Formats: sequence, C-alpha cells, structure tokens
Amino acid sequence: MADLTVEYLGLGLKNPLVASASPLSRDLDAALHLEDAGAAALVMYSLYEEQIVAEEHRYDRFLEHQALGHGEADSFLPEHPGHQSSLERYLDQIGRLKERLDIPVIASLNGVSEAGWIDFARLIEDAGADALELNVYYIAGNADESSADVERRYTAVLGHLKRQVALPIAVKLSPQFTSPLHFIGQLQQAGADAIVIFNRFYQSDIDLAQRVVEPHLELSRSYESLLRIRWAAMVRGAFEVDLALTGGFHQSEDVLKGLFAGANTIQLASALLQHGPGRLTELLTGMNYWLDENEYESVGQMMGSMSVARTADPAAYERHNYLDVLNSFTPPPGVRY
Repeated sequence: MADLTVEYLGLGLKNPLVASASPLSRDLDAALHLEDAGAAALVMYSLYEEQIVAEEHRYDRFLEHQALGHGEADSFLPEHPGHQSSLERYLDQIGRLKERLDIPVIASLNGVSEAGWIDFARLIEDAGADALELNVYYIAGNADESSADVERRYTAVLGHLKRQVALPIAVKLSPQFTSPLHFIGQLQQAGADAIVIFNRFYQSDIDLAQRVVEPHLELSRSYESLLRIRWAAMVRGAFEVDLALTGGFHQSEDVLKGLFAGANTIQLASALLQHGPGRLTELLTGMNYWLDENEYESVGQMMGSMSVARTADPAAYERHNYLDVLNSFTPPPGVRY
C-alpha cells in the first residue's frame, strides 16, 4: 500500500484529505466520526467578526435599556451568568476538539477590521489551535475601491498577523482576484504558509413570488474542481508555498487530479455533508487502489508532477487549450443549427 503521508502548514498529516470548514465541526461527535473515517486534519467552521460585533451590540442594548422608565430597577434584569457569546463558544470548541481529537485542528477566521483579525487570532492561538486559516470571504462591491486596494488590505493584515501570532497561517482565496498568481506571490512575501483555493461565494436568489432577495445554498459538484486543479498547476509552477484545494472534490479521481496538479491537501465539505464521514473512507480506498494499480509508492511521488513547471505540455493549462476545447464541441444527436 502506498504511503499517503503529506506535509501541510508544517504539520505531518497521515493522508491528504482534510475536513474543510463546515457545520460538522460544531458537533464533537461528528468531528470524532470524521477522524475515525480517515480525516487527516479538521478545519473548524469560520468565526465571523461581523457576527461577534453585532451580537455584542445587541447584548449591550439589552443591558443598557432594560430599566428604561424604571429608574429604581437598574438591575432588574442582571447579566445572566450562563450567557456565552459566539466567540466564547468558538474558543471552547477549539479546546474540546483538541482534547478529544488526535488530528490537527485548524481554526478559520473571517475578520473585517485589522484589530479584529489580530485580536481574534491571538485568542484562537491561546485556545490551542494548531494553525489558522484566514477565510477571505469579501465581495468588493465598492466602486471606489480598486483591486490593488483589496489586495493591499489582505497583505497588510497578513503581515501584522505574522508578527503577532506564531501559528502557521493559510489564506483562503476566492477565484475573483484579477491576477491570482501575482496576489499569491504578494501573500507569500507577506508570510503566508499556505494558500487555499478557492472559496465558494454563496449566491443570493430572487423570490419572484414575494419579490425579496433570499440566500441560496447549493453544494459543490465535481465539475467545480477543474477550476481549482488548473490554478493549482499554475501556482505549483511558480511558488513553493503549501497548497490546499477545496470545492468540487467528490470522487477519488478528483482528489488524485488535484494532487497531480500540485496540491498538498484536498479539503472536503460538500462531499461530507452529502454522504457523511464515510465518504472519507471511500475516497481513501479509491486512492489506494489507483496508486497501487499504477505502481506509485507514495503520494509525494505524484504530487505536482503535472504542474505547469513539470508537465510536458504547459500550454494545455493556458489559452492555447481554450480553442481546442471550443473546436471539440459537437451538437447532441437531433440538434441542428
């Protein structure tokens, strides 16, 4: 059987499959099932600064306004001793996971302000997380904000974080940056230990009957992995930073392709939400079978062997292949143009 061990964020992992940020990490039993099924590490659900700030404001208003009209009742509703904020719950969950799991626990943080990124990262480090993933989930909707402004914000925050915490840091990007390779180069210079590609923005939908905007959740499909695989091959050809892929990895073939392109790890969320922790075992079984059948001794032997830097046909990842794909199309039977 092939050696599946990999290195990611300075952590020795038993295989390349990582449970990505999802609601499963909120439940200790679910996390234990993920570990038993073969997860090599666990990325926790994201901690959102906006949610914490809004929660604090609501709680403060509740305490400040509880005695309005009743001057003699300043402590009519005293602060509840059992109240726990979402931040406290998150930090406690890190402790519980670290106490029960043998695999690394990677926290996930989505900040808004520089102070928020830094303050929460320090608390996460103190809680015992093994690493930190920065969830760069931001839609640049301000017409006065340039792409360079957006990139500078994150490279500056990352630089400050690297000076404030000792945790290894991964930066999870969206596919919407103008020049991903250039930005990844800046992040590497700012101290990123790993890059995670790509985040999936959940899209808003319009309810035509009610004429309201509503959230719409759609889990990933295997086809989405191709975008990640293509950019992984290009990143591995340009940088030595650790690389994780997430979004669309449902079959063992998807995972193998991501590793060939240059990923250190493959993060899974939708596949686990759809099929349960047992999907990890199925993927590992499929990977082992393929590696043995093709006489690979280890994952490391194949990792990055089809990146832009090492493939015999680098143009296949770039524009040259675009025309080949278009020209290869044939209409379905019975369809005439």
